[in-house]
Parts: sequence; structure tokens; C-alpha cells
Amino acid sequence: MSIFRIEEDSLGSVEVPGGVLWGAQTERSRQNFRIGVWRYRWDQPVIRALGILKKCAALANGDLGQLPREKVDLIVQAAQEVIYGMWDNEFPLVAFQTGSGTHTNMNANEVIANRAIQIAGGVVGSKKPIHPNDDVNRSQSSNDTFPTVMHLATVEQLDDVLIPAVRELRNTLDDKSRSFAKIVMVGRTHLQDATPLTLGQVISGWVAQLDQALEGIRASLPGVYALAIGGTAVGTGLNADPRFGALVARKIAEETRKRFVSAPNKFAALSAHDAMVNVSAALRTLAGALMKIANDVRWHACGPRAGLAELRIPENEPGSSIMPGKINPAQCEALTMVAVQVFGNDHAVAFAGSQGNFQLNVYKPVILHNVLDSIQLLAEGIRSFDEHCAKGIEPDEKRIREHVDNSLMLVTALNPHIGYEKAAQISLKAYRENLTLREAALELGFVTAEQFDQWVRPEEMTHPLTPATS
Repeated sequence: MSIFRIEEDSLGSVEVPGGVLWGAQTERSRQNFRIGVWRYRWDQPVIRALGILKKCAALANGDLGQLPREKVDLIVQAAQEVIYGMWDNEFPLVAFQTGSGTHTNMNANEVIANRAIQIAGGVVGSKKPIHPNDDVNRSQSSNDTFPTVMHLATVEQLDDVLIPAVRELRNTLDDKSRSFAKIVMVGRTHLQDATPLTLGQVISGWVAQLDQALEGIRASLPGVYALAIGGTAVGTGLNADPRFGALVARKIAEETRKRFVSAPNKFAALSAHDAMVNVSAALRTLAGALMKIANDVRWHACGPRAGLAELRIPENEPGSSIMPGKINPAQCEALTMVAVQVFGNDHAVAFAGSQGNFQLNVYKPVILHNVLDSIQLLAEGIRSFDEHCAKGIEPDEKRIREHVDNSLMLVTALNPHIGYEKAAQISLKAYRENLTLREAALELGFVTAEQFDQWVRPEEMTHPLTPATS
């Protein structure tokens, strides 16, 4: 095998490494855009989506009489191998390229064409019997294929990777909420002591946040079910059968078992990416919920002797290179850093989504990269936090009870009986003179010992008043 082969494109001759399936246009991009080569290369979800699109486009072209059956079969076989991940190393391009994603679209066209040529017994690079533009890219433009890939990859990653991870963490926390339903603890507002609630109620709030975040992600899905394919260059469908877009969308839906449809307005599908911006916003909301949960866990677990120390979390690894025996809430820290990165990704997506001009938004690759990066980071961070932290959360009931017994805000239970002003006097006297609430109340003479013990019961303060009966 020679070190290089010569391929031709519209700009002339290009030396392409001899053993690869990509062609001239991919090689030009590879040489011209050496930007974050290892950090920003497309990974399998995008490559898989390209394979699915090219397979379904070939089938649609065959059904519509635009490609002969022998060419369809060759393209489908080669595209199926791409879907299976057999040729991932043949996709060397990065997100920072032409803003339409043309280079990545041509990368897929060239790899599939050359692999089809191999299958047919031809010479790689000859463009016979399969041409990357005329056959693999038939009835298509990068301007409608790349946004189709954006939506396809995003839906699959949301449905198959992120949503299951969130659901597992949600269920872990829901089990904890039920298990700890009777453990009364001090509430805290403004980082100050507040009235009591149960640990189960605390965790139920985290569960509700995850439920709401999941609802937001699911609500963003219809927008990315709509596919741009069929719009070709500017949304008019030039050089494509008018039935092509709907037919490809239907075939993609059948291939993936997702609810993909043809976008009703191809001009918006090419020139704006509001659906991707909405997905990113939903991911940011999830990241915010995770930030709250992780922070609550590490605050409740802070200590072990000079902090709250109300929760015990798994001891996974040493936490200091100088302080022996120190253990850190590392899973909480990692999850909050994931959240920070997702916030940054969302800013990039929001700005990129605002930059559509006339019939095209040329920030497509950076939008896709950041959305998929957020999905992957969130899914991996959630699974790590669930496995190495959430599943092992346990209460320190002795410590929790000490905090409840010492809480000044239990005085709130006296409000209905002696009024806010007298209750405040009790609380302030106890605080300033280092007394218990009971001691302060009795010294002030506002209640009897029996009344205090009857009315100040932490477990009865974790729910609304019992309705009076006649």
C-alpha cells in the first residue's frame, strides 16, 4: 500500500493518506483546521447519526427512483458499517471547521462512498461505481444534512443515555426519602436555623427537582424530533424530490424507533436552531438542580466534628496529601464542576443559536458539540454521584437530634398560643443568656412547664396544623 494516493476535488489534486477511506475534502479540512484535534473530534453518537442519515437517504432515493438499486444496496451496506462503529477512526475532523458542517458531511460521503467501492471490488478514490456527491449526497446539502444529524444525535443521547441516568438517581433519592421519612431535623433558611422538617421531606425536594428537570428535557424533545432534511441548500428543496424529506424522516424514525418527523418549515430548520437552544436550556436547568442537591449533601455531611455532620456519605478515597485521615465529599465536588461546565456550554449554545443570518446559521458544529458534551458530562456525573455517593447516604441520627433539641426556632410552635412577640422574647433570651427554650419560657412566665412540653413537639411541627374538630 502506498503512503499517499492522489484524489481530485473541485479545487484540484490532494494527497490523501493511502490507507484511509476519507477523501480529498476531508483531507483538506484535516489539514486546514488543526484546532483542538483530540478534544473536539466528533465521537460515536455523531458518526452513528451520519450513518443513519446516509442509509435512510439512500433508501429514500431508491424508493423515489433517484438511485438504481445496486447503488442503494452498496451505500446502505457501507452506511450500516458506519452505524455499527466499524469506521469511527475514519472521521478525524473537529467541531471548529466550516459553520455549516460541510466538511463533516463530506467526510461521511467520502467514507461511505469509498467503503462501497471496496465492497464492489473497485479502487478506493476512483469515485466509481459510487460517487460521494452524486450518489451518497444525492438530494441533500450539508445545510440540511448537518442539522438533521444534530437533532438525531441529540435525541438518541437524551433518550438512551441522559434520561435513564437521571431516572436512576431520582429513584435512589426517592427510596432514601421514604426510608428517612420519620427522622426530624432542623430546617435552615438564609443559612440560619429554621423550623423542623423531616430528612425524608428534605430529600423529597431533591426528587421533585429531578422530576421537574426531566419534564423540561422531555418538553424540549418535540423540537428536535423535527428534521431539516429535504430543505437542501436554503430550505426550498432544490434538487430533491418533494417527497424526499418526509420519506427520509419516516425511515429515520423506523431505524431509530424515535418520533422523528419532517420539519414543517425548512427555512427555520436551516437558519435557526431554537430547538437545540431549548435542549441546552433544559440541560442547564438540570445542572442547576444537581448543583443544589450536591451542595445540600456536602453541607449536611460537612465535618466530621466541626460541621453539621448530619449525613454520612461513602468514604471513597483519601482527601488530602498532608492531612492524614481527611475524607472529602469528592463526588459532590465533581458533580458541581460538571454543572459549572454545563452552564458554560449553555452560554456558548445560546450565543451561537442567536447568530443565524439570512438562510443559514453557521455555528452548527459548536452548537452540536456543546449540547452533546453537556449530555455526556451530565449522564456520567449523575451515574458517578449515584453509585459512589447517593446510594450510600445515611443519617447520623444522634447528631441530628442534638441539633433539633438545641434549635431556638422550635419556639415557633408557641406562636398560636402566646403570640409572635412573646415567642420572640423567649427565643432571644435563650440565645443571649445561653438557656434552653424551655428554661427561658419558664423564667419569663409565658407558659407553664406542662404547656411547653405539650406545645413544643418537633415531630408535630413537620406538617400543617391538624384541623379543629367540633
